[in-house]
Amino acid sequence: MAVIERVTVTVFTTVTRSVVDGHGHRHPGPPREVREALLEITDSDGATGRCLGAPETLRESMINAHVRPVLVGQDAVDRERLWHGLARRQRGAHGHLTDRLLSTVDQALWDLMGRRLGLPVWRLLGGARSTIPAYASTMCGDDIPGGLATPADYAGFCKELVARGYRGIKLHTWMPPMPHGVALDIKACAAVRDAVGPDVALMLDANHWYSRTEALRLGRALDELGFAWYEEPMEEASVQSYKWLADQIATPVLGPETSWGKHMARAEWVAAGACDILRVGVVGSGGIIPAIKAVHTAESFGMGCEIHGNGSGALAVIGATLCGEWYERGLLHPHSDYDSPPPHLRSVVDPIDESGMVTLPSRPGLGDDLDEDHIAAHTVVTW
Repeated sequence: MAVIERVTVTVFTTVTRSVVDGHGHRHPGPPREVREALLEITDSDGATGRCLGAPETLRESMINAHVRPVLVGQDAVDRERLWHGLARRQRGAHGHLTDRLLSTVDQALWDLMGRRLGLPVWRLLGGARSTIPAYASTMCGDDIPGGLATPADYAGFCKELVARGYRGIKLHTWMPPMPHGVALDIKACAAVRDAVGPDVALMLDANHWYSRTEALRLGRALDELGFAWYEEPMEEASVQSYKWLADQIATPVLGPETSWGKHMARAEWVAAGACDILRVGVVGSGGIIPAIKAVHTAESFGMGCEIHGNGSGALAVIGATLCGEWYERGLLHPHSDYDSPPPHLRSVVDPIDESGMVTLPSRPGLGDDLDEDHIAAHTVVTW
């Protein structure tokens, strides 16, 4: 039996062409150097699983205090047991052992198994489909000339996206610190619908802090415009607010995105009738294991489950199941080239064809095309 021998984190520099505002929303920006981290889990047979993460997530103190004690000496095949062993340590970690750390470890373990067996993770998980239609997920509204500053900007950009092959588009409209409001959101949604016509699926991810009455006003406008779903217009801690909203509009309510609680929180939303389509992310909800559990919960109630975010982990869950309709590709912006990978990747994991389809990766493991030479040449520290 091969056992896990080493858990290693490498922090390296790379380049990004985006900036994050004070409220956590991403916008285009000039090229700048940033730090990324790579988690590697190696077993006694020499198989290694890898997953990229943020340096602030993969902190040395958390790796030493929790990850290594749970993993080292254990069989990497036992992913469910190892995930629970790590998740149960969250109660005593005072919030520092995050779901994002759990996710990075879980994905690396799945990557290890895929590499050991020579199979992509989406096939190990179930192998339900090898292609998926992508929807274009825009960046939030901004004040950049030629960007997404006006409803007309959104309309023009969405026409371009349809010309590239996308058959679905999700708008992230204006959010703090930008001036924002329901009236402006309605104008943008109406302008886009008019620009792309009735046959393109449109979704809205609105300001996360609208009141009930504001969210209802916006939702009724989406009913008139024929939107495919309505996402996170209010604070998600208030499950009853979402039930109240879902009961009064025809547009399907999608959620939750950010609610803490992994697959268990999603079950609570289903039981409460707070959503029409379930939402779970691999990165933010604790990994592939809880995401699959959430998908199966949705299936049991005859509901769809859309996976939040892009990347190899999201593709693995999507390829393993038939519960969701779309893959979220983005964030996209008129001034941002999504298809040009950062220096630490040789290619993007989700190239799109002219018909708007993404083919799932065929490489063993998660399928990320890491540039190991760049990472080695730009390493800052390894622990």
